[in-house]
Amino acid sequence: MQMRRAGTSGLTLSRLGLGTMTWGRDTDEHEAADQCRAYIEAGGNFLDTADTYGDGDSERVISGLIGTLFNRDDVVIATKAGLTFNDGVRSIDTSRKSLIAQLDKSLNRLTTDYVDIWQVHAWDPFTPLDETLAALDYAYTTGRARYVGVSNYSGWQLARAATMQQGNSMKAPLTTTQNEYSLLNRDCEVEILESAEECGVGFLAWAPLARGVLTGKYRKGVPSDSRGAAPHFAKHIEPYLDGRCARIVEAVSVAGQGLGYSPLEVALAWVRDAPGVTSAIVGARTGAQLRGLLKSEEVTLPQIVRNALDDVSL
Repeated sequence: MQMRRAGTSGLTLSRLGLGTMTWGRDTDEHEAADQCRAYIEAGGNFLDTADTYGDGDSERVISGLIGTLFNRDDVVIATKAGLTFNDGVRSIDTSRKSLIAQLDKSLNRLTTDYVDIWQVHAWDPFTPLDETLAALDYAYTTGRARYVGVSNYSGWQLARAATMQQGNSMKAPLTTTQNEYSLLNRDCEVEILESAEECGVGFLAWAPLARGVLTGKYRKGVPSDSRGAAPHFAKHIEPYLDGRCARIVEAVSVAGQGLGYSPLEVALAWVRDAPGVTSAIVGARTGAQLRGLLKSEEVTLPQIVRNALDDVSL
């Protein structure tokens, strides 16, 4: 698998990252191990998780794979902090106290002394940015995090945070930013990608298949075994089931038929090779699904097809 440098840092990531949001909840330990084995055999080196995924179970599952499926130093493990879901209610707290406490819990669940990338999960309008960044500095200088980053920041929020860190050699430079990006959601093209490039920050794309909608599985309704039928995922799928999205999915399917590729391969290759993208993070429920995703490594879209998909998805 092709490796790419994250921004101007020395960190290299495979251009497909393995997302683990379902691990420990919808994906059990055996399926997770099967996925991880297939991913590493394909040359991947980047596991993405968060302290909220499965209430921490995702990190625990990863812990069980360290030393059995891979050596710790060979894989980049990224996790996040700053979000909580108390009784199903989403809240953000990126205070120094909260972030550091969450990081220590993540390290305990992962049974490792450090994470390779530690990311602030979301912008907190009620905590001073200086305080949030101070927590990143602490993790970086104490070796708990080799690199630090942010997630779901807007363009101006990313630019402000990155430049504040660049202005002082004693502070931890932002290495990555993580945002949603797909043919159905191109919001990050407005300022975020440009901000990342200008600030020397690597861009990590999550939901490159628009939560599975771009695979074409929802063209005739919601399959009973899909994420769209799961109570905790349905609300995230519904926004991508309107007429506009249906037209884009149809265009992706037509492009795939013409090229001899699946809609999944076309949609994923489009994000993976979009300007400014360091790595596209993919997730699957089973090892078989992941192997299908990994086939996109063999796909390169002709420029004329990219241009057509650009136009139809505006």
